[in-house]
Amino acid sequence: MDGYNVIITTESLMAGFPVYLCDDGLVRDTRGYFRRYKSSQFATSALCEILDLLAETAPSRLEVLLDQQVSRSGDLASIVRAMMGERHLLGDARCVRDVDHQLKICGGIISSSDGNVIDAASSIIDLPAEIARRRKISPKIV
Repeated sequence: MDGYNVIITTESLMAGFPVYLCDDGLVRDTRGYFRRYKSSQFATSALCEILDLLAETAPSRLEVLLDQQVSRSGDLASIVRAMMGERHLLGDARCVRDVDHQLKICGGIISSSDGNVIDAASSIIDLPAEIARRRKISPKIV
């Protein structure tokens, strides 16, 4: 899972910011965070929604990759690991320099809305779209 990408998109839809259903069928936000991302009050709720959804599907392993370049990524990785443990999700949350590259070569099911990652993935799941569907949030169509 592309950690920041999925968390920020889910956080945006839960906070009422516009999210868009794009022509490739994926939900995206346009808030444009990267290195300056600071979690909001919705970040923990978004993470709970994401991990609860994943716990329902019982994946054999979950890897949450966070951009090492973003401030406090290590703290977020620790929080994610603890929350995964509470839900009995096997896997890890790691900070890496090259999230996109790691996702492209992993060979598993990917959750991201990054076009380059999606193009390289053999299988993709749009977690924010599923959360929007469950919460009855309708993304704008682009």
